[in-house]
Amino acid sequence: MLVYLPFDADKLGTIPPGVQAERFRDGDAPPASASQVEFYVPDYPLTTTAAAMIGEFPRLRIVQTLTAGVDAIMPYVRDGITLCNATGVHEASTSELAVGMMIGAQRRFSDFVRAQDRNVWDYAESRSLADSKVLIVGAGNIARALESRLRPFEVEVRLVGRTARDGVEPVAALADLVAWADIVCLLVPLTPETLRLVDARILSRMRDGALLVNVARGPIVDTDALVAELSSGRLRAALDVTDPEPLPAGHPLWSCPGVFITPHVGGASAAMWPRSYRLVAEQLRRISSGEPLLNVVRSDRATA
Repeated sequence: MLVYLPFDADKLGTIPPGVQAERFRDGDAPPASASQVEFYVPDYPLTTTAAAMIGEFPRLRIVQTLTAGVDAIMPYVRDGITLCNATGVHEASTSELAVGMMIGAQRRFSDFVRAQDRNVWDYAESRSLADSKVLIVGAGNIARALESRLRPFEVEVRLVGRTARDGVEPVAALADLVAWADIVCLLVPLTPETLRLVDARILSRMRDGALLVNVARGPIVDTDALVAELSSGRLRAALDVTDPEPLPAGHPLWSCPGVFITPHVGGASAAMWPRSYRLVAEQLRRISSGEPLLNVVRSDRATA
């Protein structure tokens, strides 16, 4: 079986017998072996160019992304291909960033950085993460990782999922739940159900001065409605993702008061690569031994 990887195969340790690995990165011309590749790991971060390469690989059976979300690649995955995501890879990086963004926004880090640029000693008392009420919209692996990291900060945490279950409240109650929270953190995949989930109505229900943290996908939030709330000074936001993305120069989000923006770097840390290598190596081992694949998002019964 021929495998295309965006990194050197030696990162995987021992490769199972019968597996041949070639390095293929986003932007490379399709190699002569493209007609033979069966297992494809697109580059990270995932681009439309890398996703569209699926159409160049006629024998492709399995796509293993290095992203947790697969909304960007799903339209390119044809029948007969099994799609697996990177559950287990980004829990540490993304939850770490979410905590950092909360602390940074609550403790005015961005204000202090700007003051440093001006050589100004901007002493002021700030909010704190401690004693805050944090609502995590999402109940998957990254949301659970964030919950575990928040607990030592002496916060009260509640989780929201599609349906109510032990320790998780239903998304149908979101309007009431956001009114309870000092900080609302979004950690849901982008689906038709979550598109514009946080709209003008939900934003209007948030407390005055509350913080919206988005480390999920930009279109989960109605950008125009968010800009209106931020511009009024009623809400604050810490955004790792935006809609549109990348955020173009001159977009009103850049200059809204109380907003802290990072360029979609939730998973982009040194922590993701060892976890990525382990996941891909385990998938190849499972294929070789006839075991079911991990993290199957879309399965073709003939190949999974």
